[in-house]
Formats: sequence, structure tokens, C-alpha cells
Amino acid sequence: MSLWLPAATSNATEVDHLLWALLLLSLAVLALVFTLLFRYIIKYRASSNLDRGVILEKTWYFETAWTIATMLVFFVLFVWGANLYVRLFQPPTGALKIYIIAKQWMWKAEHVGGQRELNAVHLPVGRPIELVMTSEDVIHDFSVPAFRIKHDVLPDRYETLAFTVTRAGTYSLYCTQYCGLDHSRMIGQIVALPPVEFQAWLARYGTSENLAAEGESLFMRFGCSGCHGGNGAGGRQDTSTVHAPSLVGLYGSPVPLADGSVVVADDRYVHDAIVRPQQQLVAGYAPIMPSFAGQIGEEDILKLLAYIKSLAAQAAQ
Repeated sequence: MSLWLPAATSNATEVDHLLWALLLLSLAVLALVFTLLFRYIIKYRASSNLDRGVILEKTWYFETAWTIATMLVFFVLFVWGANLYVRLFQPPTGALKIYIIAKQWMWKAEHVGGQRELNAVHLPVGRPIELVMTSEDVIHDFSVPAFRIKHDVLPDRYETLAFTVTRAGTYSLYCTQYCGLDHSRMIGQIVALPPVEFQAWLARYGTSENLAAEGESLFMRFGCSGCHGGNGAGGRQDTSTVHAPSLVGLYGSPVPLADGSVVVADDRYVHDAIVRPQQQLVAGYAPIMPSFAGQIGEEDILKLLAYIKSLAAQAAQ
């Protein structure tokens, strides 16, 4: 919490209110405890002639009431904080997805339209944003003080953050997890633009291919089409044996696994299916999917993910 930084997202003000409530309540409890402590130190000091008498009954009712009251108040703050925490990781439908890749010592951003940035992230004001973040080497930490967000970015895993920027401007981005010799230089900028200006920026830095189109090229180059088919609809080893599951409509759908459990094919699942395919085997298929760990970088995995996601959109049409 800072007294001078702007609150630039819809959640930032609520985060400040939560921290102020926690601080003021903690100070109130601290003041009460020390007030009673010093009062009884003075009242019952060794040189006092006060008749202390004999305590005939316990004050359990007072102690119980005091304990329950403080517990309930702090539990309200806990529920408030937990609700806010969950909302930061549950992007609403239609959120603009931006991929963030951390690497010693830089931030790389990729937009679904193929636009790429280094140590900068452009995004629109007033539209829900979902950041999908991963690291290519060590643990980093994505921190934007003006947004009141700070989250670890882990290698070989996808972490997400959701927020809506409410004020246009340029805000500082930091890595707040020591990540090596040049950790202090791993900084960047978040550039929040009005919607019209953001669309103009996308058009100005647009590429000939979006992420899904680039992912389709990688899908063919790495031989994925040999098992899953050239259009992702599932390949056949012979006329009776399905070689691999269909990818059309996969993203966002439930996937039954060989162990009897069911998972949803989200970003994390697709990522793990590429680099750790034996971890979650699909029911009804032989475990013949090779691991591409160390062969495909995180940037290329994001492109494949975008392509697989586009197949789900095609299936819905």
C-alpha cells in the first residue's frame, strides 16, 4: 500500500481499503491490549496498598466474549481478502488475453494478433485483461504497484492475473523476486490507452500472421499433424484405430483421463500435454505422445496454444 501512488485498476482501491481496515483494526487491538497492560501494571504494582482479595470465580465469559469478538472481526477481513484474491484469478468472459514471458532479464509480451513487445505492455482502458504468464528460466515476480498486483511467474507453469485498468497512463513494471545478477534492470512499463488509441496501436504494429496462424505453422513443422491430423481433427493409424484425440473443440472442454478423473482443457492442461504428456493420459488412447520439453520454447508453446484455442472457436461456429 502506498499513500502517493495512483489506484489505476478497479481492484486497486478495494485493496487499499482492505489494507487500511487491517492496519486500523490491528492498531486498535494493540492499543487496547497495551492500555490494559499498563493500567494493571500501575494499579497492581508491588508498592500498591490495594487489597487484591481472592478471586472466587473465573472470568471465562469475559475472556470468551473478547476472543470470539476479535476472531469474528478478523474473519470478516479474511473473507473479504479471500474474495478479492479469487477475483484476481478469475477473468470474466471476453477478457483480452495477453501472454507474458519472463526471462533473465526482460519481460516479453505477445498479443493474440501477433504484436510483440519487450519490457512494455500496451493494453486498453476499461476492458477486462487476463495476463497468462510463464518463465523461461527462474522464478520472477510480476509487480505493478499502481495496479496493486504482485504475482510470482514460475518456469514451466502458467500463472494468470485478471484486472481492469480505469486510468490511462504509463505505469512502472518491476520484477520483485531476485532472479540473478541483473535483477535490478528487469523493469518495464505498462501503457494503458483509451480503446480507440489501443486499436490504432494494434493496427500500427500488426503482423502478417496472428498467434493462431503462427501456431498452425508450428503444428505442422513439429509433426503434430502426423497424429492429430492436419486440421487437428485426429489422425488414424489404420482404418480402425484412432491414433490421437481430436483437438477440434478441445479447449475449454472436459477431458476424461485414464485414471478416471476429469480435467478441463485450459491453458495449463494444454501446456502440460505438450511438455509432460505422460502426466495426464487421456482415457482410451495409448501413451505414445512424446514430450517436447526442451525442444519447444515458451513462446512457441503459446502459439500452439492459440492455434488449439482457435480450433475450439471453429467447433462452436
